[in-house]
Amino acid sequence: MEQARAHDAYRLAFRVPEQVQAATARDAAVPLARGEHTHGEAVLPAPRKAVQRNSVRGQILDALRAALVGGELAPGEVYSAPALGERFGVSATPVREAMQQLATEGAVEVVPNRGFRVTERSARELGELAEVRALIEVPVMLRLARTVPAARWCELRPLAEASAVAAAGGDLARYAEADRAFHGAVLALSGNQQLVQVADDLHRRSQWPLVSGPVAGRRADLVADAAEHTALLEALVAQDLGVVQTLVREHFAGAGG
Repeated sequence: MEQARAHDAYRLAFRVPEQVQAATARDAAVPLARGEHTHGEAVLPAPRKAVQRNSVRGQILDALRAALVGGELAPGEVYSAPALGERFGVSATPVREAMQQLATEGAVEVVPNRGFRVTERSARELGELAEVRALIEVPVMLRLARTVPAARWCELRPLAEASAVAAAGGDLARYAEADRAFHGAVLALSGNQQLVQVADDLHRRSQWPLVSGPVAGRRADLVADAAEHTALLEALVAQDLGVVQTLVREHFAGAGG
């Protein structure tokens, strides 16, 4: 019964814009990965433009990431590209390509003859990610606290507020995006785009397994996590290096990270 409800949840959560479905109708069909099976999958004509195919794949990738963060794709479960394609209303091709990207990010792993299994993160792995993020970001934020004018930090308040709104609504996927947007904007003030990309990859990896337990409990954790964004901005404005360091380390170990 619970498994059926879980599948119904992610089926309802997967919604793809009509333009994606239209573009997918022009997508090229590629051979199934070894062992993947589907019934009655039509052979589609080659895409007119590669950019259309990439657009579909990108939107499917975004939708899959939201499903992972939101809990519609359960850790430990195996999903095939054809089956997910049916849920999205698209062919298996862009789903398979998106899943391969997620595999490189560590969110899923390829299961021969079956599809893709959603990665199950251990508490140790999450702790290691938090430690690496702290090693990279804490020194940068301390340097920025000494050099960035208060007015620049104030410009980031709308991003902190956006994360608070998402947290208050208990929207895990929306909060994950808002959280990464806030941290990305902070680190972007360093002027080091390589740093921003590496930090964002680590951040995304730390968000993959979802917090289990009651939704109300998760919402409370997210609200507390979002409040740390505002507190961090205040500490940065005040150039309080001790508070900045403490907040960043605690934040990485929190609900949203």
